[in-house]
Amino acid sequence: MLFRRLVAGLLILGLLAGMLVVPVLAQDKDKDKDKDKDKDKDKGGEKVTLKWKFEKDKVFYQRMTTKTDQAMKVMNNDVNQKQNQTFYFSFRPTKIEGDKVTLEQEIIGVSMDIEIGGSRISYDSTKDTAATNPLGEFFKALVGSKFTIELNTKTLKVEKVDGRDTFIAKLVAANPQMKPLLETILSNEALIEMAEPTFAVVPSDGEATKGKKWVRTSKLDMGPIGKYENTYNYVYEGTEGQGDKLLHRIKVDTQLQYKEPGDVTGQGGLPFKIKSAKLRSSNPSGTILFSAKQGRLAESTLKLDLKGELSIEIGGQTTEVDLDQKQESKIETLDENPIKKK
Repeated sequence: MLFRRLVAGLLILGLLAGMLVVPVLAQDKDKDKDKDKDKDKDKGGEKVTLKWKFEKDKVFYQRMTTKTDQAMKVMNNDVNQKQNQTFYFSFRPTKIEGDKVTLEQEIIGVSMDIEIGGSRISYDSTKDTAATNPLGEFFKALVGSKFTIELNTKTLKVEKVDGRDTFIAKLVAANPQMKPLLETILSNEALIEMAEPTFAVVPSDGEATKGKKWVRTSKLDMGPIGKYENTYNYVYEGTEGQGDKLLHRIKVDTQLQYKEPGDVTGQGGLPFKIKSAKLRSSNPSGTILFSAKQGRLAESTLKLDLKGELSIEIGGQTTEVDLDQKQESKIETLDENPIKKK
């Protein structure tokens, strides 16, 4: 019984980590620390301008795919978890004034395929299939959710996100038991942190020469799930393709540090408590392709491994969990709606 409850708890942990943490992998919270600017100038090379461009009411779309493989050792049992998640977003600029842009973001589609301990949960909003399980109903509730994002295009920072209360109400209606957790981890600050990665993929000054380096850091506090601190090391590598397909290539390596939540009151309704954790990231690799002509991210791919030990308390008992996780994520920006009309 304890083992089944622990496995269920780990499913929640893995699911939320995939949904809420992976999007942070290209985030910009602090100012650029361009320590190598002068050195890069000595290398020569043509200076390029990499800036976002927006046109009022001109919609663009994004498809974000995340693949997570987890191998865990729990109470001397091997528990393997595989997740494939795809989110489809639309963005409509509704107001443009100087350096401030207001966008309406909508989740237009969700596809999930989760396998843990031999059990499988699937849901795909792009197909005419009904949700047949509680998690399926939860995923279904995500579709149609809208947010209003206020972006400063000069600093590449999201200054405000509206839509939190309506979003949480929809998810709670689908799964009331998750209300305490959702209200804890989906704070206004967390929504801002999760919205910025879409835009913060280029230097904040908008200029680059081949070999230019910059560093960014970010922090995400997920309450009872823990805190994530990320350092991103960027290098502008030049261009690929020609003509309308000319893209600017940026290499990014990510270092992730995880810190256990400590004593969080109520634990947000989670069926377990993370008492301690020693997790280390390794094998980072990532590539960002940016279209200067269109003024937007064309594609990004990121890979990161995470390995270590967690001490988890559930049902008054503490057990150790060995985790070995491999994660890949990809974001594509599109002109046309990637979801076919039913």
